[in-house]
Amino acid sequence: MNILVVGGGGREHAITAALARSRKEPSLFAVMSKKNPGIAELCEDFLLSKETDVEKVVEFAVRKNIEIAVIGPEAPLSVGLADALENADISVAAPKKAVAQIEFNKGWARNFMKDNGIAGCPRFEVFTERGPMDSFIDELGDVAVKPAGLTGGKGVKVMGDQLPDLDAAKEYAASLLATGSVVVEENLKGEEFTLQAFVDGEHLAFMPTVQDHKRAFEGDLGPNTGGMGSYNDAGEILPFLVEEDVSQAKQIMLDTIRALRRVTGVGYRGALYGQFMITRAGPKVIEFNARFGDPEAMNVLSLLETDYTDVLSAIVMGTLDKLDVKFSRKATVCKYAVPAGYPDAPTSDREVSVGDIGDALLFYSSVYESDGKVYTTGSRAVAVVGVADTIAEAEKIAQHALDNLKGDLHSRRDIGTAGLIQRRIDHMRTIRNMQ
Repeated sequence: MNILVVGGGGREHAITAALARSRKEPSLFAVMSKKNPGIAELCEDFLLSKETDVEKVVEFAVRKNIEIAVIGPEAPLSVGLADALENADISVAAPKKAVAQIEFNKGWARNFMKDNGIAGCPRFEVFTERGPMDSFIDELGDVAVKPAGLTGGKGVKVMGDQLPDLDAAKEYAASLLATGSVVVEENLKGEEFTLQAFVDGEHLAFMPTVQDHKRAFEGDLGPNTGGMGSYNDAGEILPFLVEEDVSQAKQIMLDTIRALRRVTGVGYRGALYGQFMITRAGPKVIEFNARFGDPEAMNVLSLLETDYTDVLSAIVMGTLDKLDVKFSRKATVCKYAVPAGYPDAPTSDREVSVGDIGDALLFYSSVYESDGKVYTTGSRAVAVVGVADTIAEAEKIAQHALDNLKGDLHSRRDIGTAGLIQRRIDHMRTIRNMQ
């Protein structure tokens, strides 16, 4: 089977690595904007091209007799790459544009949830003018502000954090109006977690819950990033969650998939990412993504026991309910090494070298290879993943590997540590006991 992976980051390296483990030994191909050495090593051939250049990607896929394509990043989804590939008679385990807008049009996504009575939707409004927007900010009193379009995980700002007061919230929201509509919503209080699922248009196969860490610096300080690392516990549920939290989140995602088909007439196929805030009132939806999270893909795909080629085939054929999708009951800790100064003033074009990483898995992200050496680009560079029976053991494996990456790099040492996880548990205990 010939399989195409579109994208050249850590998420796509994890996808490619999972496919390379297949007993069916598929022939792998890739399209990426820069040469990711980890992906290139696993592929029979690859094309260096913008992933949003639909014509070039489709031409390459046709020429290589691709049978199934997987699209990693959100940008190609937003320009309809899945539609174009299917029009060329290539099966695609990624959503078409009509349903992928649940990620790239956040205003549409919120109105979709409200109009279809989907649980977990916070109070919100979408604005194109400042006057009524300022009034709504005053009315809510504690808000999160986000541009309606794609932001790479860096466009959301919340009061009490990046926004010190109402005036700052109004000014930030007003600055976003220059580039499009703005979503203003209540500032949710609780702990974030990620629930992802394979989707075949109707059926969902859920993955273990994961917690990402967006903040750049230890102690959850500094600006938001695309994600500095993530972890999951052995089994399905994170230490600060209870089973009811996860079952409610699963129902929200199932209701969302059914409503998407009803509203758009298009079945959602691929991976669906639900980012939730577990609050005193249960799980609330922060956002949906129309693909795997990065770094969360590295956690869950490293645990996937079912042959990934079988999963992709079930997605495109609509038979996920006939496939027993299994994950190892292990804990994982993922830690990213990023360029110094990331995200505000990152260095770039600096060499990265990999020493003894022990038992850790390594995934290249926003790097490029030239003359046999690997260089940074200015975004997240290399991720390492520890897999073990406990979070503590997985963290030690990941940290050992991180210590043996050399270059002009920065990382968070606290991800997956007992102290940080206990803070999450204590915070959630406080939230649940609030009157």
